[in-house]
Amino acid sequence: MPELDGFDVQARLNAADDPLPVILLTGHADVNLAVRAMKGGAIDFIEKPFEAMVLLNAIREALAERAVTTLRRKRYSEAARAVERLTERELEVLQGLTAGGSNKEIAQRLNLSPRTVETHRGSLMAKLGATRLSTALRIAFLAELDEKVEGL
Repeated sequence: MPELDGFDVQARLNAADDPLPVILLTGHADVNLAVRAMKGGAIDFIEKPFEAMVLLNAIREALAERAVTTLRRKRYSEAARAVERLTERELEVLQGLTAGGSNKEIAQRLNLSPRTVETHRGSLMAKLGATRLSTALRIAFLAELDEKVEGL
C-alpha cells in the first residue's frame, strides 16, 4: 500500500463508529510489530508465507468476534434507550437497586417514604418491561448504570 500501512488502516478502522475486526498480514514480522498489532485490537497477526487454514481460522475468529460485538452493542443500545425513558426519581430508585439497597434503604437515602419508593419501583419496572427485579438490574447493568449510590 503506497500511502498507508496496515497499522494506519487499523487505526482508521478503530476510529470508526462500528470498527471492523482486523487481521494483519506481514512479510516482515517481529515481536514489536506483533505486540503493536495486538495492542491495537487486531484479531490476529500472521506472517507470510502462511497456510490457507491459518488465515481461514483467523477470519472465522474475526467473524465470531464481530457477531459478539454487534450483539453487545445492540443490547447496550436497547438498554440505554429503556433507561432514558425513566424519570429522574425512577432513575435514582434504580441506581439504589443496583447498589443493592432495599426499598427502605433507598427511601431513607432519597428522603422518601418506602411506599413512594415502591410506587417508583413499580413504574420503572413497567417502563423497562421487567417483571422481575433481576431483569431490571440486567437492563441497568447493560446500560452501565451500576454506579454506587452513597450511603447504601
